[in-house]
Amino acid sequence: MDTTFVDKVIQFNRNLQYSGNLPDDFQVLNPYLDNPETMVVMEKFYHKYYNDSNQRKFLIGINPSRHGAGVTGVPFTDTKRLESVCGIKMESAYTHEVSSVFIYDMMAAYGGADEFYRDIYINSPFPLAIVRKSKGSWVNANYYDDKELFNDVKNFMIDSLKKHISLNLDISEVFILGKKNAEFISKLNNEANLFDKMTVLEHPRYIQQYKSKEKDLYIDKYILALKNK
Repeated sequence: MDTTFVDKVIQFNRNLQYSGNLPDDFQVLNPYLDNPETMVVMEKFYHKYYNDSNQRKFLIGINPSRHGAGVTGVPFTDTKRLESVCGIKMESAYTHEVSSVFIYDMMAAYGGADEFYRDIYINSPFPLAIVRKSKGSWVNANYYDDKELFNDVKNFMIDSLKKHISLNLDISEVFILGKKNAEFISKLNNEANLFDKMTVLEHPRYIQQYKSKEKDLYIDKYILALKNK
């Protein structure tokens, strides 16, 4: 019997670890190792929405934040929306993530979480949270914030993207969240020849933070792009 989408994703997440170099003052957080409940809720989520062999479109983020997938193990999903929309309660953590708000509002307009996740798979080229030390405390970081960091994680990201693609994703057109993210994914694509066409959408955090008055326009833009047959 063919392995279903859910089995492949769970296997990918179970085996996920980064053991490469990092510049000083950067750290990688692995929620699956840090919190046993993360593995449990992540598996419930994928069993609920991905228990099939459908081909899906690929929506590509940057890397998880420490309040979203850095806790839940589910991209762009904080504990609030994991419970209120997906019906999966997390006992050991409570998080609110700005990007998650936009993604789930967009999903509601798309036709709801069931329909959205039947068509779309979301993940990131660097699928673990990255933090950097700033004034004595740890803050979210993006894989492209530092040239040395990008060079350190580049091969790991190419490998991760190839593993995502092997889940049965449509690579004729992929959707990249964030313009700067797209610049760096273009570099990876030129090197590894992963995708045929890349369509860039504004990042959910940027929309929520700076363009909230025009949020509905951005939701429409996402849906038009993603539902484009």
